[in-house]
Order: sequence, then C-alpha cells, then structure tokens
Amino acid sequence: MLYHKILETDQIRLRALEPKDVELLYTWENNTDIWLVSSTIAPFSKDVLQKYIENNHFDIYTTRQLRLMIETANKEAKTVGTIDLYDFDPHNRRAGIGVFVSQEYAKNGYARESIECIKNYTKEVLFLKQIYAEISKTNTSSLSLFKKAGFVVNGERVDWIRTPEGFENQYILQCIFE
Repeated sequence: MLYHKILETDQIRLRALEPKDVELLYTWENNTDIWLVSSTIAPFSKDVLQKYIENNHFDIYTTRQLRLMIETANKEAKTVGTIDLYDFDPHNRRAGIGVFVSQEYAKNGYARESIECIKNYTKEVLFLKQIYAEISKTNTSSLSLFKKAGFVVNGERVDWIRTPEGFENQYILQCIFE
C-alpha cells in the first residue's frame, strides 16, 4: 500500500497538530460534558496545550502516543475533531484508540472515516497486530461506532468508571488485524 493517501479519504484527512489548534483544543479539552469519556478531571491551560503542541514533533516510539486532528477534505478544511493512539506498545504490537468529533460536526461519518484511516495507518505503517478501545457500557453511540468499524467486545471491566450516579462497567473492544 502506498502511504500517500493513508491518512485521508474523500471526506476527511488526518493531520499533525499545528499551533493554530490551541484554541480548539482549549475549548474541547475543557468541555466538562465530555470529561467522563476522556478521563479528564481538571481543566487545561492554553500554556499547557501550547507546550503539548510544541512537543508533538516527537515520534510515537518516543512518546508512546499520537494525536492527529481530523479535518474535512474540502476547500474549507474545517477541523472537526481529534483521533488519538495511546499506550502504544511496539513490542506487543498494539495501541489504544480514542476519537472525538465536535458536537456540531457529529453524525457526518467523520469519526468512522477517521477510525478507518487509523486502522490502515496502524496496520500498514506501524505494523501493529491490533488496536483497542475502552468504552463505558453506557456510551452506546461509541460502542455502535466501533462495532461498525470492525471492533469486537472482548472484555468487560466491572465497576471501572466512577460517575456522579455510581460506578459503570467498561467494555474493551479489539480490532485484530489478520
């Protein structure tokens, strides 16, 4: 497979973080409505996010993580979300995956296409055996998204995520490449 188009489709492209992204990241990372799914417990300053962007040039083998911005592939090139690889383990050839699309751009297929790009990238460039997602049992939209993308529920952690209402179980979904 040629790498030329591995991080894009007709609808979206995945790109590295740029200094201009600090305002969007500041808004998204400090949105308390999504803290539960992102395991965030405190706000981020613009300074911290700026330093994060500045240090994002290190490769995934050094940092064990990678964040890419999701933008539309049209002339406007609107940045609509992020996709992350985390807990990158080159020895065991696996990584966790998380995706976020801003509410105003949800339900347009951007998350699904981003997952497909990351699947190709992790298989063809990083040579991973599998990627996995950790999703709360009550996050039905994310569960549906990842299942449609070929992920299979292979585990359940009981009382894993504390919420204001109590504890929730968390599913582990895997996409194992053949």
